[in-house]
Amino acid sequence: WRFPRGSPRGGAGGPGRSCKQPRFVSFLIIKSVDAFPGEAVPPPMPVFWHLLPLFSLVLFETAVAFTRFPPPRISAFPICTPAVVGARRHGRVGSGGGGERGRHLYYFKDNDVPLDMNSSPESGAEGGQEEHNLLADADTTSSRNPAASAPSPSSSSRTVIPRSVNYFISRKCNYSCEFCFHTAKTYHALSTEEAANGLRVLAKAGCEKINFAGGEPFLHPILLGELCRVASDELGLGVSIISNGSKITPEWMDMYAQYVDVLGVSVDSFDKATNAAIGRGGDAENGHVKRMLRVRDECSKHNVRFKLNTVVNALNWKEDMNEQIVALDPYRWKVFQVLLLEGENVGGDGDLRDARHLCIDRSKFDAFVKRHADRKQLIPEPNDVMQNSYLLLDEEMRFLDCSGGGKVPGRSILDVGVDEALMDAGFDDEMFAERGGIFEWRRPRDE
Repeated sequence: WRFPRGSPRGGAGGPGRSCKQPRFVSFLIIKSVDAFPGEAVPPPMPVFWHLLPLFSLVLFETAVAFTRFPPPRISAFPICTPAVVGARRHGRVGSGGGGERGRHLYYFKDNDVPLDMNSSPESGAEGGQEEHNLLADADTTSSRNPAASAPSPSSSSRTVIPRSVNYFISRKCNYSCEFCFHTAKTYHALSTEEAANGLRVLAKAGCEKINFAGGEPFLHPILLGELCRVASDELGLGVSIISNGSKITPEWMDMYAQYVDVLGVSVDSFDKATNAAIGRGGDAENGHVKRMLRVRDECSKHNVRFKLNTVVNALNWKEDMNEQIVALDPYRWKVFQVLLLEGENVGGDGDLRDARHLCIDRSKFDAFVKRHADRKQLIPEPNDVMQNSYLLLDEEMRFLDCSGGGKVPGRSILDVGVDEALMDAGFDDEMFAERGGIFEWRRPRDE
């Protein structure tokens, strides 16, 4: 009943690799028993007794099948929608081909019928949801607080490994997206040395992939580039970036693209007027789509995997993007339901955004997903799947807890270490695995 483990990071399996898909196997052991001692030949057994082991095996395997695909969980914290059925994602890990994109089973709200969105016709080796319940004492020495390296009794046995972490290097942004939930309340960013030390602390704690976001991370091009170099070249992490695409230059790509595995651009619409209404564009002509196309070409030039992110909201949920997605052929296309978080985008005191008019219910989100169900790159994430399934680090390297409907910062990993900081994260590691958070994070490199 134990899932097989992948190789340790840096071992033969390489970073981010996992072993084959765990399979439940039943064993039927039949022992011959002489029920009639002293008799040369026991009396013949009725046919029923010969078939009983087979019937037992069939019943056992049927019961096990239900454990592999449990019933969908119900969201306990509805946001912009009533309690809804969650997604069930069973990741596929392999090398080469579309098998690295992941295999996704998406459950629609009304009838709980799964939509099987396979990654591609050809798949890599079966893999995916690994169980990680390891005992580890990470060396979390930091320049800010050397005492952080001493594990406390409460953190000496880790039950959550921060395999994939999203680091908002700054809140500063040159766009004004109406639904943004990490708004520019401060322009602070750590120094390159402090942020790099934070990455080293994460790597020692078991991190295998880092995603840089913001704000707009390319407003800090040198900081971003050096962190990509440390993460990839020094620590062997998978590196991804999410950007609005407006500040990515050929010069930056020539210098730092070698350290990047996935580069994602947020594109919520292919219509200029819709982008302008959302606040994504920043100019009268709204050249956001053109800038995205230039980034796609740069990714192709440098062998970096190109990704798209789309936030489905009241202004774009009816849009048909099939033609554009086929033409772009991104490595992955993540589709999110617009999310409200207190203190950021609900129009309260201190909020810089009010996105309530952009909210949609689950049925509209499902309609968008069904319209694009034939796109093999599609990875839909409604509110109940997205909200707590990401480890988010703010500009001070504090985990953000979104479980209460806001974004509450905890203690910095630079001050208390990763184990203690994870207690503040509100992270749902099971949903992280179920949504397909584990996949092939490193792109192939030329030898």
